[in-house]
Amino acid sequence: MKIKRILVSQPEPTSNGSPYFEFAERNNVKVDFRPFIQVEEVSSKEFRQNRINILEHTAVIFTSRTAIDHFFRICNDLRITVPDSYKYFCISEATAFYLQKYIVYRKRKIFYGDGKFSELIDIIKKHLSEKYLVPLSHIHKPEIPELLDKENVNYTKAILYRTVSSDLSDLKDVNYDILVFYSPSGIKSLFKNFPKFEQNDIKIASFGPTTAEAVKQAGLRLDIQAPNPQAPSMTMALEQFIKQNNKK
Repeated sequence: MKIKRILVSQPEPTSNGSPYFEFAERNNVKVDFRPFIQVEEVSSKEFRQNRINILEHTAVIFTSRTAIDHFFRICNDLRITVPDSYKYFCISEATAFYLQKYIVYRKRKIFYGDGKFSELIDIIKKHLSEKYLVPLSHIHKPEIPELLDKENVNYTKAILYRTVSSDLSDLKDVNYDILVFYSPSGIKSLFKNFPKFEQNDIKIASFGPTTAEAVKQAGLRLDIQAPNPQAPSMTMALEQFIKQNNKK
């Protein structure tokens, strides 16, 4: 069976420079985008019930751009002015640069890792005198609190948003040759929307080890896994699979 239609379980890229557009044209396949999950904010009223005082902290740890958005949203809702002395610890350089949306970047103390939380922990360990706030979704990687606890970091976990399944009922009669997943939440959403989903000839592609594990735990067949030594990106992994598959 030749691959003709692919569904990527993420929002459609806003930039024309997305590798998916070139990939689709180069391989003569149709790529659709549809987020399988969506983010819901925790209200300021609900946040107050947790009795977390943002101004009692001296630093904040950001693991995503979404966390940044919701941290400053809560601050705005509560009319809190974040002190200039606040320190910012970000999972990656790209996440750190996103702070420019809310603060004067060059005038703040900002630190960032290489995209892995274990790398960021090494930086945080050099600043153990700080009291950290960690904005998260109600579903988050367990390694975050585990590593913070292991290194005796003084921190408060703040749940500022929730990751919930999207309504995918309109996809019921739409057939795709490949489904692409980037998070375990996407797999959860698939079965919440289609409890009787049967994979059959549909190929499943996943990005990252936790997503791959979620695919297997759900009893699905994992056909394409990225990153791998030959394909560091999802589009490269898809392209390699299509070239092999469509030769048959």
